[in-house]
Amino acid sequence: MNTVHPIRERELLMTRRQLFGKSALGLGTAAMAGLIQTELGAAAEPLRGLPHHTAKAKRVIYLFMSGGPSHIDLWDYKPKLGDLYGKQLPDEVRDGQRVTGMTANQKSGFPLAPSRYKFTKQDNQADGLWCSELLPHTATVAKELCVVHSTFTEAINHDPAITYIQSGSQTPGRPSLGAWLSYGLGSANENLPHYVVMHARTRFPEQSLFNRLWGPGFLSSDHQGILMRSQGDPVLFLSKPDGVSSADRRAQLDALASINQQQAQEFGDPEILSRIRQHEMAFRMQTSVPELVDFSDETKDTLELYGDDVNTPGTFAACCLTARRLAERNVRNIQIFHRGWDAHGNLAGEHSSQCKDIDQATAALIKDLKQRGMLEETLIVWGGEFGRTPYCQGNLTRENYGRDHHPRCFTTWMAGGGVKPGITYGKTDDYGYNIADADGQPLSPRPAKDQWTPGTMHIHDLNAT
Repeated sequence: MNTVHPIRERELLMTRRQLFGKSALGLGTAAMAGLIQTELGAAAEPLRGLPHHTAKAKRVIYLFMSGGPSHIDLWDYKPKLGDLYGKQLPDEVRDGQRVTGMTANQKSGFPLAPSRYKFTKQDNQADGLWCSELLPHTATVAKELCVVHSTFTEAINHDPAITYIQSGSQTPGRPSLGAWLSYGLGSANENLPHYVVMHARTRFPEQSLFNRLWGPGFLSSDHQGILMRSQGDPVLFLSKPDGVSSADRRAQLDALASINQQQAQEFGDPEILSRIRQHEMAFRMQTSVPELVDFSDETKDTLELYGDDVNTPGTFAACCLTARRLAERNVRNIQIFHRGWDAHGNLAGEHSSQCKDIDQATAALIKDLKQRGMLEETLIVWGGEFGRTPYCQGNLTRENYGRDHHPRCFTTWMAGGGVKPGITYGKTDDYGYNIADADGQPLSPRPAKDQWTPGTMHIHDLNAT
């Protein structure tokens, strides 16, 4: 069916809506009435497939490590790799997996690179959790974590992989996970957005992050994530223009809303109503946002918990404290992106810096929420778009190496929100290359997104959780 832009319809003096509205006979009125009655009858059927337990999470804080952190150097302890330094990854382990062009033809082949970092086993109320020395603070909250070693995806390059995990599709244009949560749950605070996004500063901001990653797709635009900036105004165009009082601004918005309401009635475009709601939200945020980002009411103990970086706007620590303050104010969906995990070379230098950014603040966020009685109602999710290979990309030494992208298995974790704490789920083989069974043997056939296999977690299942 051909469509006409609303402005062009206006130029033609009469829109389709106006034509039908002014006609004495509506097309298909009798048939439509019958269809409506049928749909009403269908809606009366009892709902099936409801959760078998009462949901506890009221809000989500997603800590997204953009670039793909190395599970082998952070969470998935592989001591046997130490004896295989420099040896080739066996063909039967790779089993024909597609690799990126960056390592497919490297002259060194696929030399194995054991982690240079020490791991210690932390008490986690179950069999213990191995944690890298890069994450000493996060290790102290092991009892709160549900660590999934068997997350997997199909995408092997950054943008498709991030788009996939953020929207459920590698093709851009679908609503983001946060937009769906906004659409399904609505808002619990009329003075702040449903969905807030922050970009934490990093020394290695390689990957671009496009606003479609927190976009509404085909949903109305008021489900778009609101990006809070680290410099200047926290939200663009939020401050009142010089010389304009709050009363003047209120009068302007009322006049604009009246015009928009007339346009909405005439054209029936839902985006006009979304625009009205966005203007009203922006007006209320002129008061709520400055108070939100002002940490002067935080105690000294709280600020010390998050670390020295917390007083520097835009740091991961400042973003985590802001996330807790948003959660206190009943914002349902909060996401922090931290770029720079794409360690194709110099993993030792880059990952150590990245972990210093996030480690203390991540643990502080969990502890802070717990001591305030909020952790059980707040789901924290940590992870990236894929893991990294056990073999080296580029030059290999005992002290430094690079790792390529690895979608076949990687580690994510969750805390709070009704998730069972202190456990690990799934495991990988001795190489950290394939998802394995309880005996450590690679699963055969390999896990697939369309057929759930016990002990595995496709990113669709992660998002559904």
